[in-house]
Amino acid sequence: MYAVVDIETTGGSPRSEKITEIAIYIFDGKQIVDEFVTLINPEKPIPYFISSLTGITNEMVADAPKFYEIAKRIVEMTEDKIFVAHNVTFDYKFIRSEFKSLGFNFVRNNICTLQLSRKLFPGHRSYSMGNICKDFGIHIEGRHRAAGDAFATVRLLGLIINQCKNEGVEDLLAVSARPTLKNLHPQLDKKILDSLPEETGVYYFLNDQNQIIYVGKSKNIRQRILSHLSNNGSKRAIELKENIAFIDLEITGSELVALLIESSEIKKHAPRFNRALKRKVMHYGLYSFKDENGYMNLRIDKTINRINDKPHTCYQNLTEAKESLSRLAERHWLCQKLCGLYDTDGACFHYEIRQCNGACTGKESPGIYNNRVSKALSTFYYENKNLLIIDQGRNQSERSVVRIENGKYIGFGYLNIEESYVHMDTFLDCIKIYEDNRDIHQIIRTYLNNNEVEKIIRY
Repeated sequence: MYAVVDIETTGGSPRSEKITEIAIYIFDGKQIVDEFVTLINPEKPIPYFISSLTGITNEMVADAPKFYEIAKRIVEMTEDKIFVAHNVTFDYKFIRSEFKSLGFNFVRNNICTLQLSRKLFPGHRSYSMGNICKDFGIHIEGRHRAAGDAFATVRLLGLIINQCKNEGVEDLLAVSARPTLKNLHPQLDKKILDSLPEETGVYYFLNDQNQIIYVGKSKNIRQRILSHLSNNGSKRAIELKENIAFIDLEITGSELVALLIESSEIKKHAPRFNRALKRKVMHYGLYSFKDENGYMNLRIDKTINRINDKPHTCYQNLTEAKESLSRLAERHWLCQKLCGLYDTDGACFHYEIRQCNGACTGKESPGIYNNRVSKALSTFYYENKNLLIIDQGRNQSERSVVRIENGKYIGFGYLNIEESYVHMDTFLDCIKIYEDNRDIHQIIRTYLNNNEVEKIIRY
């Protein structure tokens, strides 16, 4: 049984944004047997450009139920069902975040119709909801509304189920929802696998001698550990899996803290199955130039093509580069066209939804626009200053703190913002001392270049 879900939100980040609408259709593989659709009061304003896209306004949600008022219904409807969505990570993370704020750990096996469509229906130019449904003749009644998109996902799931039957791969759906685990160490307690958290942190694999044989980090510990235990892709992966007798883990909340702990623990324990930390090869860079009209343009290019140019920041692959530039453009209201993200002779898409001030059409002057570009690019420069990097903690009332003093990494700690009187000494006193080294600085620079943290305090 499948719980097909779609949501609308106030923005793109589950850390700071909220759900404004949800639709759930219970699908037995042939027909819809139950449904639930409602607007949700997000308890925060809906940005104008979001309302322009979805049609959901602040007035529409003013009298709608708050999430906690419908949480029980969502739990009951999705219990013992496979959670399904198109680009499931987005919907699932938002719903998990809403439940986390209520102190409830919402965990469901899930599958993604976008990923399955790519696997089962190769050759389409795009697998976005709008384009793949258009290719299959699936009409979406109310695009960018939860009910319309969820109903279209039900129809797409029906096609996927039929294709699995035609190709004799009926187990693909079950395997996608939960990987098949075979040939595990006899001492590994299977019950622990059901309680693995879908949280950010560090995990440890130990052998039957209680020796640490592997240390890893993940934004979703449960998903990453299960992928290790179902990995039969190489002799090394199989050997690791067969030697895992015990699992330990540490929730960090902050991905940056997880990266710092992982690096420190690998250096400390030198686990057998961890390859030595290698410097990541950065194949793509972010470059800037002025066009003939005086506007600062940004472009992603291969570093090998621009040997004589110094990039503002670098990336391992093109996907990572484009995602980072898209976040930068959205955060600083940069023009998609001038960032090379939207190929058009006219205005960019963001201008159409009033998230671009019109540099693409000449309505915003080069001077004003270029100042904003310069401010955006300044975020890529981590200088030898005293910094406190503040980010999310292990719960809603906690914040992680990473400290750099005189260019040296001091360590990190956690601060309870509800119990503590927050001033500079409080931030400094919570820090646990860790070793400083060159790899740590690369981790911090790369993370700050490619991710948004809650706050950076210079002192």
